Amino acid sequence: MACFIHADLDAFYASVEQLDHPEYLGKPVIVGGLPDDRRSVVSTASYEARKFGVHSAMPIAQAVKLCPQGIYLRGNMGHYREVSEKIMTLFGDFSPEVQQLSIDEAFLDIAGTEGLFGPPEALAQKLKVRVRKETGLTVSVGIAGNKYVAKIASGMSKPDGLYRIAPGGEEAFMRSLPVANIWGAGEKTREIFRKYGLKTCDDIYRLSLETLSSIFGDASGVFLYRAVRGEAAAAFDGERGSHSMSAERTFAYDLYDNFTMESVLLNLCEGLMWRLLEEKWRSRTVSLKIRYKDFTTESAQETFGNPVTTLNGLYDRLVALFRKKYRAGKGVRLLGAGLMNLEWAGLPQQAELFDKEDEKERLLEKVILGINQKFPDAALRRFRSRLGEP
Repeated sequence: MACFIHADLDAFYASVEQLDHPEYLGKPVIVGGLPDDRRSVVSTASYEARKFGVHSAMPIAQAVKLCPQGIYLRGNMGHYREVSEKIMTLFGDFSPEVQQLSIDEAFLDIAGTEGLFGPPEALAQKLKVRVRKETGLTVSVGIAGNKYVAKIASGMSKPDGLYRIAPGGEEAFMRSLPVANIWGAGEKTREIFRKYGLKTCDDIYRLSLETLSSIFGDASGVFLYRAVRGEAAAAFDGERGSHSMSAERTFAYDLYDNFTMESVLLNLCEGLMWRLLEEKWRSRTVSLKIRYKDFTTESAQETFGNPVTTLNGLYDRLVALFRKKYRAGKGVRLLGAGLMNLEWAGLPQQAELFDKEDEKERLLEKVILGINQKFPDAALRRFRSRLGEP
C-alpha cells in the first residue's frame, strides 16, 4: 500500500541562524534584510517573530513596524543549502526514494519499510529524533497515502509536529479543511473562491466536475475536484500535454535587493522542477520574465544543448539570464520563470549530448526516484551555492 511522508523543516533559515548564534535562541529572528533595507522582503521568520504577525514575503519595512525588537539578517543561502544537503542525505537513510521539493522539504516513499523501521509513525519519530540529534533542527512530518495529502498534513501541527492520515481517511480529512489549506491554489484562484462564497473544501466537494471546470478552467477544475477528495492531485497549473510551464510571483512591495530576488528565483525553480518530475517532461529552453515598478516588462530565454535535469542546473541557467537582463537599481514588482518546448522524458536522447558524469548521475537517479524516466533526485539533494558567484 502506498505511503508517503512529507518532511518540512521548521522556519528553516531562521532556525539555522539560531543554531549558529545561540544568543538568538528564543528571540524573533527575521531573515531577508536589515531594518534599513526597506526594499527587501522577509524570506523566513522564526516562530518567535511570527507571534508579532511577521511572515514570509512581507516587506522588511512592515516587519520592522510589527517587530522592532527583532533580529534582522540578510541571510546566507550557501550555508543554508549546505545544511539542506546534509539533511536530505539523512532522509535517504530512511527511504530509497527521496524527492526534494524545495530547500527545506522533501517527500519520502516509505512503502515497504516497516520491516526496517516499524509502522509509519515509528519511522517518522525516528527521523525526527535523528534530524534533531544530528543538526539541532526540528522537522514537521505529514503521513498519508499520497504526496499531496501528506504535504498538507505536515502543516497541521507545526512546529515539530507529526500528523498522520489513516489509510482511507484522505477524503474526510480534506473535506474538513478551509480552502486556505489547498496547496497549489494561488491568489487568483482564491479570489474566485471568495467571489463564489467557497469557504471550505467541502463547499468545493459538493460541486460537480463540470461546474468546477466552467468556473476555474479544465485543468484547474480537475485539480480541485481531485484535491478535495484527497486524491493524488497533479501540479496546480501544469496541464499534461502543454508545450511549456511557468511560474511567477508578484510582490506587494518593489524589490531591489539581489539576494531576495535570486532567492525568489530559487523558489520558482523548485516549483518548476517538482512539476517536471511529476509530469515526466524534459526541456532545454529556460525563460525569464521581469516586470519593473513602472510596469515595463522584459523577457529572455535561452536554449541549451542538454535538457534541464537538476534543480541546481535550472537555477544556474535562470540566474545567469537574470544577471544579464536585470537593470541594476530598478525596482522589480514581478519575477517569472519557465521551461519551454517541453517534450516527453521517455523519448530517445542522443548520447553525445551528455558527458559521462551526467550519464552516471542519470543512471543513479533512475534507481533513487523509481519513476519511468528518472529525473535527478540525487542532484536535487546535492545543493551547492551559486549565489554571489560571478
